[in-house]
Amino acid sequence: MSGLKPRILALALVAGALAACGGGGGGGGGSPPSGVSPPPPPPVVRLSPAETSRFLTQATFGPTATQIEALRDSSYSSWINAQIALPQGALAVPYVDQRLTELRATNANASLSANQFYEYFWREVATADDQLRQRVRFAYSQIFVISMADANVEIRGAASYYDMLGRNAFGNFRTLLEDVTLHPMMGRYLTHLGNQREDPATGRTPDENYAREVMQLMSIGLFELNQDGTLRRDASGNPIPTYTKADITDLAKVFTGYSWYHPTPSNNTFFGRNRDPDSNIRPMIAYPQYYSVSAKTFLGNTIPAATPANPAGELRTALDLIFNHPNVGPFIGRQLIQRLVSSNPSPAYVQRVAAVFNNNGSGVRGDMGAVIRAILLDPEARTAPAGTSTSDGKLREPIIRLANWIRAFGATSQSGFWAINSTTANTSLGQSPLAAPSVFNFYRPGYVPPGTRMGQAGLVAPEFQTVDEVTTAGYINTMQTAITSGIGASSDVRSALTNEVAVANDPAALADRMNTLLMYGSMSTTMRQRLVEAITSVTVPASTGSNQAAIDTALLNRARLAVFLTMTSPEYLIQR
Repeated sequence: MSGLKPRILALALVAGALAACGGGGGGGGGSPPSGVSPPPPPPVVRLSPAETSRFLTQATFGPTATQIEALRDSSYSSWINAQIALPQGALAVPYVDQRLTELRATNANASLSANQFYEYFWREVATADDQLRQRVRFAYSQIFVISMADANVEIRGAASYYDMLGRNAFGNFRTLLEDVTLHPMMGRYLTHLGNQREDPATGRTPDENYAREVMQLMSIGLFELNQDGTLRRDASGNPIPTYTKADITDLAKVFTGYSWYHPTPSNNTFFGRNRDPDSNIRPMIAYPQYYSVSAKTFLGNTIPAATPANPAGELRTALDLIFNHPNVGPFIGRQLIQRLVSSNPSPAYVQRVAAVFNNNGSGVRGDMGAVIRAILLDPEARTAPAGTSTSDGKLREPIIRLANWIRAFGATSQSGFWAINSTTANTSLGQSPLAAPSVFNFYRPGYVPPGTRMGQAGLVAPEFQTVDEVTTAGYINTMQTAITSGIGASSDVRSALTNEVAVANDPAALADRMNTLLMYGSMSTTMRQRLVEAITSVTVPASTGSNQAAIDTALLNRARLAVFLTMTSPEYLIQR
């Protein structure tokens, strides 16, 4: 199998330029003339399995056969409405708290590790009903990044942060922005927790880390944008910066004076002494004595100097200014399209989504439920790509691929803990949730693979930043092991491939099942033929009444081979 590795990498790099482009249509009607019977209603046309599978690929952690069939009798809009209406499911903080209690039952000195969060994450990926919320909060976690790779980020706090992202999945962006800003784990990760006001006598200046990143990565980006996401340019044709170094310096003053929650705050609690047990999961609070009272000028606005200090009021003003910046709709909208649908959405697609961010139809700005709906129902998302398209689609990131396998093939946890530990090593998946190497995530939204036709065509391919010969081989080997014997501690998460074994006597039927579950009907004729040939090459003994075990083994090997070859193929790796 080693000979396949560089070939798959090369093919995947080429396939990254493939994509989907679509359009829509409409119609109208009127009342029939008086005395004329209206025509019978048109027959209800069920959605095809391929259509529903493709939608669920974008909107969940992966389709299941049951969900594909159920959605055929509904509509995408109704499904989204139902998902948004679902309350947030099981939370991470109670889970890790319970796990700590269990661990300490056998070891009084036990402490939480990232593994307990991973258990929660994979359980929800596999079993949660609120799949749209799960997928959206994972997307948010790649924009509003904190990382357990930083020792300052506490595991219980990270669990709370992920719960917060889920709570805000379909809420208002302004609330999300404030909740992110005040979460103590963001405060620790981007170092504005315990940030003190300037002191000319000592030369102390406020920490600028969060002030810079909240603009650059989480709201408005580096350059001014048109509403379709394209760059605005000055008279000389140069991109126009959205902010300056002076903007960062003054905005940083707004993020002073915030530190650990405590019911009776003091100088000691500001510096983290005598911490409240819930200080790692409760929003930071203001300590006015450490807050800057000087004037703050940024993004073309000035908050005048004020005494006494007004940290809460000035924070609201600053976040309102960021929230109302015209860049936010196209900047955030484009990144969410990239996470769910396509790396290179057309300017028209971005503009339609930005328009919904600006106004949900009821005069509300920042309605993220409306934004997610607009992304998933847009004609470019819903129309399958033409075979000649070279601008749409995306590389499926490793976490999504593993989640797809778990869900499509009904994998279960033998221990009940979903004990898939870190998969960040480049010899594994090269990615774990909430474990990015930096605030820039595992990959940047504008990443261009060097020396490729994608770059020459002016396309981006964010997820390809994680791709090289080692990570490609790591994914292949990881999936081979998972499919054959399971993944996680003691191969905890396994699939018996029961439904696949049931059709494995018919290689064509098994290939078609791969096509529907994993590739939403997009498998090429050539790939299908080769897959059928490979499946057929595994000989199933004739039944003699005494060799059922050999027959069962052959059918299982056929099923495993079908899943493996499909999930390591370039056609699968590129979501279109």
